[in-house]
Amino acid sequence: MTKQTITVIPGDGIGPSIIDACIKVLDKAGCNFEYEFADAGLTALEKHGELVPEQTLELIEKNKITLKGPLTTPVGEGFTSINVTLRKKFQLYANLRPVLSFKGTRARYQNIDILTIRENTEGMYSGLGQVVSDDGETAEAMSQITREGAERIVEFAYQTARKEGRKKVTAVHKANILKSTSGLFLKVAREVGERYPDIESAEMIVDNCCMQLVMNPEQFDVIVTTNLFGDIISDLCAGLVGGLGMAPGANIGKDCAIFEAVHGSAPDIAGKNLANPSSVILASIQMLDYLGMAEQATKIRNALKEVIESGDRTTRDLGGEHGTTDFTDALLERL
Repeated sequence: MTKQTITVIPGDGIGPSIIDACIKVLDKAGCNFEYEFADAGLTALEKHGELVPEQTLELIEKNKITLKGPLTTPVGEGFTSINVTLRKKFQLYANLRPVLSFKGTRARYQNIDILTIRENTEGMYSGLGQVVSDDGETAEAMSQITREGAERIVEFAYQTARKEGRKKVTAVHKANILKSTSGLFLKVAREVGERYPDIESAEMIVDNCCMQLVMNPEQFDVIVTTNLFGDIISDLCAGLVGGLGMAPGANIGKDCAIFEAVHGSAPDIAGKNLANPSSVILASIQMLDYLGMAEQATKIRNALKEVIESGDRTTRDLGGEHGTTDFTDALLERL
């Protein structure tokens, strides 16, 4: 049997240490992957003079599956977001951000199991029409929604709900104000929902959705929405289960996928053996599910649950006093 080769981008700051922990966990769970390492972010800028070198793009293209640590895009220096660049380059139109409650975290809620599916290539993040007037007094940007893009992401959401045995899809919008862009998204979402009578369809204005997520998050199952709203809502959902350290992300296209830690590179704690690797480990579980490796995914998920619930060698953000290596060792022992 041919081994699956994974492109691995360790990233910046705490990235290399949490990616190293994740690879140890994958190997211990019997995944039997081959790894090809690539640079991106500030690390790549220092080594190669560019944020995303051509050889990195070639490896992503070749292997189709990428595991990525957090990357830093220099702010205010004219650089385009690396994540946006990768999503556009490989048409990774679906961003999947699941949040799941783990006993033992400092989360304010229990029994949360929400999947936010965000359109990744259109809307306000498409980069269209960004201009600032010569006098610096006026700035403009353009949001574009296409029927094709809206239908593709909503269809993906219903298909994912059906595959995962979920019961409800909520389309989140602002069609009451943004009648053209959000209006088209909502219209398409209603049309697609009619094709899935086995799944409950709901719709909610984005501001009300944010309030409802705080007041009664248990009512949500799958949320599907446009780029900007999805970015905000997915982080709000992460807050329900303990923060970005417990929230993974997947970016999925037609034949390529990138799985990532969604938190930042945390340069202030880089090299100090303090980082919680849970986000990228949870992202690797998404990767295993995507690859049809359910047995290994379940093994790692159960080990992670046991470590966090028992408080065995957990990191500071989880209420413990240990670091990355101790936390990883606790996971490896259970595997």
